[in-house]
Amino acid sequence: MSHYSPDPEPERSTGLEPGGGVPPGETPPAESSMPEALPRETHNPPKGWAKAPMAVIIVITVLIAAFFLAYALVLIL
Repeated sequence: MSHYSPDPEPERSTGLEPGGGVPPGETPPAESSMPEALPRETHNPPKGWAKAPMAVIIVITVLIAAFFLAYALVLIL
């Protein structure tokens, strides 16, 4: 594993004044992406819900709502 320093090198960075300051109107160098900063992510699941779990949740919700609606109707009548 190679070592990568996230600090910019002033002699190689453009737009820096002596001492590391940034002149007015100049954008400071952005942070670089540090590949060894975080553990390697090998599993990246897709975003959102799969269709089957979402369908099960909706069916259960509708059944529970129907139960309480029927219970309320029985109490009224």
